[in-house]
Amino acid sequence: MTEHKNVNALPRRQFIALSGAVGAVTLVTGAGATGRAVAADDTGYGEDACTCPTPPTSPPGAGQSPCPPASMQALCGGLTDNDPLWHDVQYCTRGIVPPAPQPKPDCLKTTPNYVVLHGKPETQHNYLLLPSCRITGIECPFLVTSGVANYWSEAWENARSGGSVPVQYPNIGLGINSKGARRFNQMHIHMAGVRPSTQRRLQELDTMGRMATQPAQWGAPANQAPITGTPGSGDRTYRILKLTDLRQNLFALLNQYVVRPNALSMADQTLIVVPKMTATGFAGVFYVLNSDTSLHGGTSTCDYLLVYS
Repeated sequence: MTEHKNVNALPRRQFIALSGAVGAVTLVTGAGATGRAVAADDTGYGEDACTCPTPPTSPPGAGQSPCPPASMQALCGGLTDNDPLWHDVQYCTRGIVPPAPQPKPDCLKTTPNYVVLHGKPETQHNYLLLPSCRITGIECPFLVTSGVANYWSEAWENARSGGSVPVQYPNIGLGINSKGARRFNQMHIHMAGVRPSTQRRLQELDTMGRMATQPAQWGAPANQAPITGTPGSGDRTYRILKLTDLRQNLFALLNQYVVRPNALSMADQTLIVVPKMTATGFAGVFYVLNSDTSLHGGTSTCDYLLVYS
C-alpha cells in the first residue's frame, strides 16, 4: 500500500498562462507566446475548466507561491474538504490537528510551497511531496498555468542523493497517479525507488532512439514502448520523453503535446520521472513517462514501476 495508494485500482514550466480574456488560454514558452489561442474546451479538462481566474490566493502558512483561485474550486478542491492527506498538510503548515481517529503526521519537511511526508508502508524509499495549496490532483487545471510551483523539480531536489529527504535506493522514481487510480485527493508526488531492470530498459530505449527528445514529439507512436515493472504484472506501454532538466512544467507539456492533440483527459493520466543513473551517479538526464488506458497495454497508475516496500 502506498501514499497512505489506491488499493482498489488495478496495478493499472513551457507553461500555460491563463489569459485575461474569457475562454482563451495562451501557451507561453521560455521565448514567448506561440500566438495560438486555445478554446476553453481544448484544454483536456472538460467544459467546467475555468479560463478567467480570480487573483490567486496564498498557500497556507505564509506562502509565497500562488494557489488555485476560488473559481477553480470545483476541479481543484476547497479548503474545508475532508481528505486525510489535506488534513496532514494543514497540520504541517498551520498546526491544525487532524480529526480523530486520524493520527498526526510526521512532517519530514515543511516549506511555503510543499510538505514532505512518509508514504505507506514507511520505508527509506517511500515518501510523498504534497502542495501546501489545496490541489486535489492531476485534473486541477491550475497545474498547467504559469503560476504553479514546480513540484517535480522540488521532488527531485528532495529525493536525490544529498537532498533533504533522500530516497535511499539505487534508482529513484517520481510519480503521480491518475484521478481514478489514487485513494486520497490531495495531490501527491511519490518519491520512491525503481527496479534496476526499469533503469536498464529505459537506457536501452534511449540508445535505440525510441523516445522523444523534444516535447512536441512526446505523443508520437514511435516514442511509445513497453516496460516491465512489478514482477508478474506484464509489460505496460508508456510515452517517453527525454529531458536534461525539470525546469519546464511537466503538467503543461503533457496537456499540450499529449492530452489535447489526442482528445484525452488529464484526469486519466499518470506521470513518472526516472532520472538516468550510471555507475558514477546521476547522468544529467530525466526520462519522463506518461501512460493512460487509451494505449494498448497502457495504464493510469505509476504503481507498476515504483518500488515502495
